[in-house]
Formats: sequence, structure tokens, C-alpha cells
Amino acid sequence: MNLQIRAKDVTLTEATKAHIGSAVEAFRKYSLDITSINCIVAKEKKGVMVEFDIKIAHAQPIVISQGDDVLDAAIDLSIDRACKALRRFHDKIVSHKANSIKDLETIDA
Repeated sequence: MNLQIRAKDVTLTEATKAHIGSAVEAFRKYSLDITSINCIVAKEKKGVMVEFDIKIAHAQPIVISQGDDVLDAAIDLSIDRACKALRRFHDKIVSHKANSIKDLETIDA
């Protein structure tokens, strides 16, 4: 899993980078094939915006954007939303009702 943290008009401390890194390591518990994660922290007119772009192999990327007045609050809220999205995606894959590509029938023309 590749993690890239970018900051636009915001200075990130090592503690903030470590907080994001440790939270991203928690994403491993969902057993998804996460190839890369891009974290963008940008300053806005009112507060900051944190965006996670999570790329999963053989699936559409999951993009989470969260804004707040306080940087740490925006990071925590976006991490919670990302965990919720990854959990739901994992449940969708593991569900007994889900159909796999192998189960689909081919239609001969």
C-alpha cells in the first residue's frame, strides 16, 4: 500500500503525518487490495479540507472529502468516513448475496 500525503497552503507537522499514517494502517483490517492512498490537505476560505483518494484493485476508487474549521477534526472525521466506506465495501464483497463474475452466465449471440 502506497501512501502519499500532500499539503496545499498548510504546514503539516510530523505528528499530523504520523496520525494520518497510523490511521491508514488501520485500513488493512478490511482485507481489501488497496494499491494506493492519496491524502490531500488543503486550506480553504473557512478552515481546511481533507481528501482521501483510496484506490482498490479491480474496483472503483473511494474518494472521501471532509472540511472543518480545525485540522485535526477534519482529519478524524474523514478517517471515520473512510473506515465506514471501506467497511461497507468489504461487507458488499463478502456478502452471501453478492454474485461473482464467475457465476455470471455468458450469452452466445
